[in-house]
Amino acid sequence: MVTAILLGLVAMIANAEYLLGTSLLSRPIVTGVLTGLVLGDLQSGIVLGATLELAFIGAFSVGAVIPPEIISGAILGTAFAITTGQGPEVALALGVPIAALALVIKNACMIFILPMFVHKADKYAEKGNCSGVERMHLLGGFFGVNLPIGLIVFFSYLLGSSAIEKILNIIPEFIQNGLAIATGLLPALGFALLVKMIINKKVAVFYFLGFALSVYLGIPITGIAIFGTILAIILVGLNNQNKVAVVGGNDDDDDF
Repeated sequence: MVTAILLGLVAMIANAEYLLGTSLLSRPIVTGVLTGLVLGDLQSGIVLGATLELAFIGAFSVGAVIPPEIISGAILGTAFAITTGQGPEVALALGVPIAALALVIKNACMIFILPMFVHKADKYAEKGNCSGVERMHLLGGFFGVNLPIGLIVFFSYLLGSSAIEKILNIIPEFIQNGLAIATGLLPALGFALLVKMIINKKVAVFYFLGFALSVYLGIPITGIAIFGTILAIILVGLNNQNKVAVVGGNDDDDDF
């Protein structure tokens, strides 16, 4: 019971960006660590959280695209993997469908609960009551989004840990091997989703350069990241110098 309550609080803290602004506390690499702390296995929390982060690295809301509810998926996937003594493949196998299911519940809360606070805020706005609008914003975020996610995590862990363990024990070995293979594929899918959002003609060459350095020269990802950072700083500096030179040249022409 205490563990379920703590995990629910972790979910509410991670979801506090609806109240306080975006802080990226909702990312699996953060919630996985906090889940590991609650369950007394920090090392597994770090590993599982990082694995889930790779799978969900491209899960950002862009326009009308709504990603899965990664907070509950990461927390419950990590928690069930730790309590059952399983590895990252189980965390991914459980975290992804849980995130998709939780998104349905979250959307239902936004449709039926959140509008009540929005309409109340509209009435306060018509009266010029700024404090009332702020209050509805905070209360709407808490009861419409924050609290439901906390309750999902609380009841899911409270009722599901023993059931999940029984299910894992009856899964055939070949399916478990398939899940292990999927563990390696999902991070690649996560990177693909991220690249899809940021790729263009200007940055594509740097992406393939990093790929070539990794595959053919065996440079680790950390080394490529450092090299990319240095290259970005150099290019930004050169670009700024060119802008200054152009502005200076225009001033001389105007004086002449």
